[in-house]
Amino acid sequence: MHPFGKFLEKRLEDLARVAVWNAIEDAGVPPKEIQAAYVANSLSGLVTGQEGVRGQVILRDAGFSGIPIVNVENACASGTTALRCGWMEVASGLHDVVLVLGVEKLFMPRTEDSIRILMADAEVRLMGMGFQFLGWYAMELRKYMAAYGWRKEHFAKVVEKNSFNGSFNPNAQHRKPLSVEQVLGSRLVAEPLTLYMCSPMSDGAAAAVLCSRERAKKYAARPLVEIAAIGMQSGRYADPRASSRPSITTLAAKEAYERAGLGPEDVDVAEVHDAVAPSELYHYEDLGFCEKGGGVALIEAGRTKITGDIPVNTSGGLAARGHPVAATGLAQVAEIVWQLRGEAGLRQVAAPKVGLVENTGGIVEDEAAVATVTLLKR
Repeated sequence: MHPFGKFLEKRLEDLARVAVWNAIEDAGVPPKEIQAAYVANSLSGLVTGQEGVRGQVILRDAGFSGIPIVNVENACASGTTALRCGWMEVASGLHDVVLVLGVEKLFMPRTEDSIRILMADAEVRLMGMGFQFLGWYAMELRKYMAAYGWRKEHFAKVVEKNSFNGSFNPNAQHRKPLSVEQVLGSRLVAEPLTLYMCSPMSDGAAAAVLCSRERAKKYAARPLVEIAAIGMQSGRYADPRASSRPSITTLAAKEAYERAGLGPEDVDVAEVHDAVAPSELYHYEDLGFCEKGGGVALIEAGRTKITGDIPVNTSGGLAARGHPVAATGLAQVAEIVWQLRGEAGLRQVAAPKVGLVENTGGIVEDEAAVATVTLLKR
């Protein structure tokens, strides 16, 4: 990774170069053996005006050219979408070693420009009416508050947990532990969301090197981590006749579990897409960790802490680690890889064997535009 944060003085290429070469060094792969690359970036065309060949421009700066380079754009799930593409390419036997990169630069001199650019990752007809991501999340949470008695104090406990985790993460944008009182006392953004419940804008990059199992034996100096499965779903037409239906995250998780021959009970550590921290609670149920509306019971019992039986967002999650859109999914993957290798330092969980990454993005009609669920194992 390149640490997430505010780097006005750095270019997109500067962020990417650090992540790419950190990944190559970590993998122990000679650069000349990388045969193809997938580069995820969601919004930089609106920032720099560079379209169409962003991946080629970014990787040339990092020292790579003359290989197949594919540009990937899929909102906040761009990074894990690129990972899925690279995974399928290696699995097919077309190439043995593939580089995957996610990079985004959202900070601009004027904050209103950054917000306008972020709005492009949702259906523009909605955004044209003044609707924004935080408003959508706020409405979703208020439904749960009405149906299950969830309270703002529960949401603040998620932030308290994740900010504590993020304080031990050298790549996190915010490394200050927050109390429930501090979270509740921060500025109201969209009822019931306060400022500290929301992920910040971020600059950053994350990368991974994928290779076949046979080729991995040639490089491996560290414990090998295998991609067991990646499930993916896109948003559906709204159905006013349906009283309820599974979320696309649930469907993506079902696909991943079935492909891997695993279930939610097998997951030892998870990173979930908490663009607002309280959304972590309903991702618990989406992923099968609890029943409908049961997320509050997990957070109150401490089960999703680092010391719990199903630790979630050991990296600090999006609200503490930061959220540079296309880099987020691969940063989640990096965290799970470090956890499975036992390399997570003070945020290490006890002997995990299976890790999960849930990454969603965008809004189309009344739900997320895309969801991916990745299962990794030792």
